[in-house]
Amino acid sequence: MLIKEYRICMPLTTEEYRVGQLYTISKHSHQESEKGEGVEVVKNEPHEDPIHGPGQFTEKRVHLSSKLPSWARAVTPRIFYITEKAWNYYPYTITADSHSLQCSFLPKFSIYIETKYEDNCGDSENIFHSDKILGDHEVSFLDIAFDEIPERYYRSLEDPRFFSSAKTGRGPLREGWRQHTKPIMCSYKLVSVKFEVWGLQSRVEQFVHKVIRDILLIGHRQAFAWVDEWCGMTMEEVRRYEQETQEATNELIGLVAPAISVSEVGQPTATHSAPASAPSTPLSDEAPEFLAAPKTRPRKKSAPETLTLPALRERAGAE
Repeated sequence: MLIKEYRICMPLTTEEYRVGQLYTISKHSHQESEKGEGVEVVKNEPHEDPIHGPGQFTEKRVHLSSKLPSWARAVTPRIFYITEKAWNYYPYTITADSHSLQCSFLPKFSIYIETKYEDNCGDSENIFHSDKILGDHEVSFLDIAFDEIPERYYRSLEDPRFFSSAKTGRGPLREGWRQHTKPIMCSYKLVSVKFEVWGLQSRVEQFVHKVIRDILLIGHRQAFAWVDEWCGMTMEEVRRYEQETQEATNELIGLVAPAISVSEVGQPTATHSAPASAPSTPLSDEAPEFLAAPKTRPRKKSAPETLTLPALRERAGAE
């Protein structure tokens, strides 16, 4: 198992990001979905935990297929989905337990992500106090403005170095912005990746961490770049937007019968409860050295039009 801790600062407060996170996940999921592909929401409902209190439980099916890199398509079934179960007790979340992100064709592969949010610049030490950590683990600061992301996901309008918020007056972000920006918050993410196959374990785990790093950067960049869209929304409004967007996304995807099943687990224990904090993003096309293969299919670059809350309401009224 390879464990790394990522710290991603944002020019927001944790209370602001609570809304921004939900908005960003919903909008991004809709943008990345098309007929038979994307993120299908199966459940999104309140959940009570004896320790963490009231929260939200979500279950999603991430339909991948053509969105996988070419090397992965060569070794996986033509149609499949991954089930993601998540529990959100903001500012504490868990995006998966040790089995709920596990594919049946990769029975020895699992991902676990634990997240905490705090109003600081990432200087809290030992924030997780987790018994999962056996000794030292790598801590990486991810800079949403100056760390590189894969070129195919770059959008100039989402670049924090150039974006300026009309509503909040924040941005653009300059070198050293973490030291002088107010307000500021940090997403602390403890990520555990396990692939128990002799000879491949280290390389696969390192590759998956690289993919997760890119996903985290892209998601947090978008949350800031879209701040003028969600700033000022109440929790009731963003939950309504979330529900309406999820319904539109599910309709866009359509019902697809999975070719393989994904392992399911019951409710986690009290100490393992919470939701997905980073939007799902298609995996990288860059294959690890040991699985390099020619690209046989071009990547589809277009995405459907994003639905705003007013547009969704007008659509519902027309129906």
